Amino acid sequence: MTPSRRRLTALAAATTLVLTATAGVAHAEVPPDAPEQIRNGDFSDGTSPWFSYGTDALAVTDGRLCTTVPGGLANLWDAGIGQDAVSLIAGAEYELSFDVSATPGSAVKAVLQLGSAPYTTYAEAGATATPGSVHVDKTFTAPADNPSAQLIFQVGGSADAQTICLDNVSLRGGEAAPPYEPDTGPRVRVNQVGYLPGGPKHATVVTDATDPLPWQLRSAGGTVVADGQSAPRGVDAASGQNVQTVDFSAFRTPGTGYTLTVDGETSHPFDISGALYDRLRADSLQFFYAQRSGTPIDGDLLGAAYARPAGHLGVAPNQGDTDVPCQAGVCDYRLDVRGGWYDAGDHGKYVVNGGIATYQLLNTFERTKTAETAAGGAGLGDATLRVPERGNQVPDVLDEARWELEFLLRMQVPAGQPLAGMVHHKIHDRNWTGLPLAPQDDPQPRELHPPSTAATLNLAAVAAQCARLYAPYDAAFATRCGTAAKTAYAAAKAHPAVYASAADGNGGGSYDDSNVTDEFYWAAAELWLSTGDQAYLTDVTASPLHTADVFAAGGAFGWQSVAALGRLDLATVPSALPAADRTRVRASVTAAADRYLATVREQAYGLPLPGDAGSYVWGGNSNLVNNAIVLGTAFDLTRDARYRDGAVQSADYLLGRNALNMSYVTGWGEQHARNQHSRIFAHQLDPNLPNPPAGSLAGGANAALQDPFVANLLAGCKPMFCYVDDINSYSTNEVAINWNSALAWLASFLADQGDAGAVPAARCAVTYTTHGSWTGGFTTQVTVRNTGPTAVNGWSLRWAFTGDQKVDTAWLAKVSQSGATVTAKNESYNAKIMPGASITFGLNGLTAGGPNPNPNLITLNGSACTLS
Repeated sequence: MTPSRRRLTALAAATTLVLTATAGVAHAEVPPDAPEQIRNGDFSDGTSPWFSYGTDALAVTDGRLCTTVPGGLANLWDAGIGQDAVSLIAGAEYELSFDVSATPGSAVKAVLQLGSAPYTTYAEAGATATPGSVHVDKTFTAPADNPSAQLIFQVGGSADAQTICLDNVSLRGGEAAPPYEPDTGPRVRVNQVGYLPGGPKHATVVTDATDPLPWQLRSAGGTVVADGQSAPRGVDAASGQNVQTVDFSAFRTPGTGYTLTVDGETSHPFDISGALYDRLRADSLQFFYAQRSGTPIDGDLLGAAYARPAGHLGVAPNQGDTDVPCQAGVCDYRLDVRGGWYDAGDHGKYVVNGGIATYQLLNTFERTKTAETAAGGAGLGDATLRVPERGNQVPDVLDEARWELEFLLRMQVPAGQPLAGMVHHKIHDRNWTGLPLAPQDDPQPRELHPPSTAATLNLAAVAAQCARLYAPYDAAFATRCGTAAKTAYAAAKAHPAVYASAADGNGGGSYDDSNVTDEFYWAAAELWLSTGDQAYLTDVTASPLHTADVFAAGGAFGWQSVAALGRLDLATVPSALPAADRTRVRASVTAAADRYLATVREQAYGLPLPGDAGSYVWGGNSNLVNNAIVLGTAFDLTRDARYRDGAVQSADYLLGRNALNMSYVTGWGEQHARNQHSRIFAHQLDPNLPNPPAGSLAGGANAALQDPFVANLLAGCKPMFCYVDDINSYSTNEVAINWNSALAWLASFLADQGDAGAVPAARCAVTYTTHGSWTGGFTTQVTVRNTGPTAVNGWSLRWAFTGDQKVDTAWLAKVSQSGATVTAKNESYNAKIMPGASITFGLNGLTAGGPNPNPNLITLNGSACTLS
């Protein structure tokens, strides 16, 4: 390694400390051309991929990596600077060397170790560092094979604060890593789960051929049931492959074990069925129970391998979430912030990530009120998930979302305190922990981090959703949510620029966000929809985002960009939004969907994500799914099958139709991800632990290669190949609640499509008129007209209220209610509605107040009616 220019004069004065292995053990000299195993050891590329714990932020100063270590840490290992994914070969000779300084002076130890429990030490080298640079050099024989060892400089244990600087860190020896070649299986890439009978059916073939190729679709018994010619697509930018595509959408016969053969290659088997995604809806939602904090996980519900005691309730060695202090200097109170979901692969809980995940679960349920194919919500009702609350007469998805909502409410700053009503940004361990680590075994102190405007507005938005959606099931909880939402929104307006620090990333992610105009827009929209208060509508329409294009090509929305959430709800949730504005809002959704459809057609792998490297980012699979959600919403708004088919086709990429021939959903597909980065589901590191549960979505290809494991393994990869199913790759293969919430929405949409056949024409028109409202109640009249060519002989009309409205009395129809869903059925004397004829019925309803808008969706015998 060439020393930096800054060091040429300093080296002459440096102290040199040479360490060798244990006396009596001979070591061969490491050849001068031995491969280097440390990345960026001279820090010429900044701080990446180095990390630290127990220290201030890392920075490069005069070409050295420096940080401040607080005094008073009890042990040397209580603070450290490290690098992961260091390759060792058993029996090979290595030379470890580095330069270190400490001001005013401290002991430092470099430890090459197993990066997870039991943290076996392979080699170590200690020094007493001084303000002058000390050079350390040690040769050793690696005692074990480990392609992902960890080098840690332990820098704690000093009574005084220290400034520690490192330079010229090197580990030479072993062998250069061979080029990584993923096993991509057959060159014919399909959705390994299958296809809906009436939906799109596409495959991608990797081939050198430039002319069309014949293809054959075969049954499980080997019979050719369809054939045709592929379409050449040239070189796909995202994968770098020459590809062709196959469209066999015309084949609609349900069955199992189909295969597609092209160019001498046969695909993985797949099914054609209208019930493909019923279980994926449940599996993707079940992930959240597995991520619950503060409660034991019942093996009878989730499977014996997933059973564990409650984590972070203060039972040793946990220090618990029931009485958590703030970081030093942040506050002088303590909060009970038990519950919620562990965010991702760590044990942290983050309000902005929890906010969007909770929104998506609530929105998945709210769609049962506004979407024809979801009307009634049978797949999301009570006893549809394996959760402890099943059987309580509340939809299980609402039970699951409530587990996080209760945590989010606890994160609000109490009345009487500075920043009262604001919300703490996050709570997590003081220092990073290693893998594996079960929640109940985490010994780290827990800390509340400063409140932020972004977190406060996340609570305002989802608590406002809560206020309208839980009203039919638990009025007291809905009221509590509504009060918290209004308080949080007022606090955010009083403190509009309190931002989370990008440097606050020790022990947990920083989740920084310095532009909260989108959070203000989203929160105002949700509060308007739930309260009808004109002040919130004024804030919605005054926001520049209300008329802006808020749907980005690379991801319609995410935790840091939430304006589209407000837009989608303004388009779908019933409200008194002026008609012209509602029309414009809905048109913005379909315009975005049109762009995503164009992208689906452009991409040879058929996904609604551009093929450039900038679109393959950390958690990029969730961006793809969120774009598909816009397509699904456009279908719900328009009944245009193009949008439905675009959303359905988007799932193909996730389930195997990609360059790696890999399903990114655990337990789904012939070849699927199973080693996601998680402290809890760390089977790859500890065979006694499980893999992530079925239905867990991996983050996906990330062209930025933001962890050392993939940076070493995949340098130069084409975007779609920048992924590896290994627990060490947190930037491509982590799990996260906001990725699975997106999958849950899409899986629920897919399950609702059944066979995905032709969309039936509307054969009814409904006029819904509220004639009078008073304190505590209202009167509504409904007229339904048969616009079809044949008589309706027996009718059932269905719609949903937005909040706490309840039917009290009715006439000329048998009217019942379950939750917010109202069903009106004919009496014996008005069962038949002839073509062109109408029937009318009415009802009196009860409500504690709030908006009572006309429904956006009314179905007659399961099919949507035109509303007038």
